[in-house]
Amino acid sequence: MKYKIVFYDVKENKYSINALLGALEKDFKNFEIGFVEKSQVDFWLENIEKDVFYIFCVSCFTTQFFETEALLKRIKEKIENVKIIAGGPHASGDPYSTLKIGADIVVVGEGEKIFPEIIKRIISGEDVKGIFKGESFVKLDDYFPFSLRFKRFGPIEISRGCPYGCYFCQTPRIFGGVMRHRSTEKILDIVKIMNKLNLKDIRFITPNAFAYGSLTGKDVNLRRLEELLYGIRNIIGDKGRIFFGSFPSEVRPEHVREEILELLKTYADNDNLVIGAQSGSQRILDLAHRGHTVEDVYRAVSLTLRYGLKANVDFIFGLPYEEERDIEETLKFIEELVKMGARVHAHTFMPLPGTPFAKFPPGKLEGMYKKIINRLLPKGVIFGNFREQEKVAWEIYNYFSLREE
Repeated sequence: MKYKIVFYDVKENKYSINALLGALEKDFKNFEIGFVEKSQVDFWLENIEKDVFYIFCVSCFTTQFFETEALLKRIKEKIENVKIIAGGPHASGDPYSTLKIGADIVVVGEGEKIFPEIIKRIISGEDVKGIFKGESFVKLDDYFPFSLRFKRFGPIEISRGCPYGCYFCQTPRIFGGVMRHRSTEKILDIVKIMNKLNLKDIRFITPNAFAYGSLTGKDVNLRRLEELLYGIRNIIGDKGRIFFGSFPSEVRPEHVREEILELLKTYADNDNLVIGAQSGSQRILDLAHRGHTVEDVYRAVSLTLRYGLKANVDFIFGLPYEEERDIEETLKFIEELVKMGARVHAHTFMPLPGTPFAKFPPGKLEGMYKKIINRLLPKGVIFGNFREQEKVAWEIYNYFSLREE
């Protein structure tokens, strides 16, 4: 029997797929690997090769749950010889629901080591199925962050894990509460490869960019930050661009300091910082275990603007335990930040599996939240997929609530 690995290749999951491809390339350099985009599913299913055993791989966010459920059902109906491997945030937080919607194998946590091992077992003829826990605390230096074989490049993951444990966030539950860093030497080796391929825009994946190199993940290692930024600039030269602390990364407000902003002005090219605030109520910040103050956010935004950078500030509308006065404090704070020159990146609270807030109902964009959104949208100072998040969050919440009854 001939085996073929196929990845469901959608924009939202490209970074995860790239990391898994980087891990596979150690042992599967010549193995047949394919990719199916959303628009190609119908064509692919109609042209399945009968003499091939397919290993179909999908990564799933909670927001993609219904899409994934429908996809896996179609695959099982159309393909006789197939094993479906599912991973990603939703699978890690709720592996049992992922099995129920059609996955044969669910990988919980970090997949770089266990994913190739599962592939080998399938190819050897073993009937592999069930839930598999990935190795905790993968050493990032042991794996390439994307695929040289398929020339699939993207942001470089420089850190993994988070010590803060915010109650709404899956990151510390999937990757642990210890922040691990890819070594500066390895990052620079990756940048050299990208530079040779004329890939000169360098971006990063990290839960907190300014904590790179920190032993605790809760402080700043200025020397390591400068080594990293200086080293990259030295490789890519003036024609390349460095984006540090902007999408797809963010920074914690208490880590925004003048000396780091000086480094950005010297070495980086981003015109903005993404700053995690989440609420303007200190009571809600404390209940969510954010670990910073409202004043930290105000100071971070003020410093960011003073250094000529735009401040894109994350807020989550409808967090658990919110009362009217908490919403009033948040909206007042948003108005103040907007007057200063900040933009608001708004999210609607979605309960995510595996988090302490998993059982709470989603946020609702009503009342005071609806008023401020309608007031700020025409001014172009609030953005995000908050309306879509509200719709999907409630659909998923109601779906699982009915199943539990």
